[in-house]
Amino acid sequence: MRAVVQRVSQAEVRVADEIVGRIENGLLVYAAAAADDTAADVGYIADKVASLRIFMDSAGKMNLSVQDVGGSVLVVSAFTVMADARKGRRPSFDASATGEVAEPLINQLVEAIEASGLPVQTGRFAAKMQVPSTNEGPICILLDSRRNV
Repeated sequence: MRAVVQRVSQAEVRVADEIVGRIENGLLVYAAAAADDTAADVGYIADKVASLRIFMDSAGKMNLSVQDVGGSVLVVSAFTVMADARKGRRPSFDASATGEVAEPLINQLVEAIEASGLPVQTGRFAAKMQVPSTNEGPICILLDSRRNV
């Protein structure tokens, strides 16, 4: 499983001009599942999202997590996060899980983040979404459960 995590002051997801998810201070997480992901991959990403210390403390250092600052998380399923662009000019999405495999894994990710006590909003799986946001920093972190050692 992979995720791109952005520290945001606000973010929302729109589907057909309807706002389906919105947060203020917190993390915007674009998440993608691989075909062979397991609960361990989901747990790794969920733990990292909840505990990444990328918010400023009183000394101006990135030393606080989204939990520490009372923030929220917006999880958006985005199979393109699994893209492989190493060869040619068109990315390959072969590593992405099919919708039947990915949707339950993304739902498990949301549940695992919620279980850490964080409020979580989501996009709509497999929908065409618009995701306006304000990235603070900018801070963008790539998480990959297969690169955890």
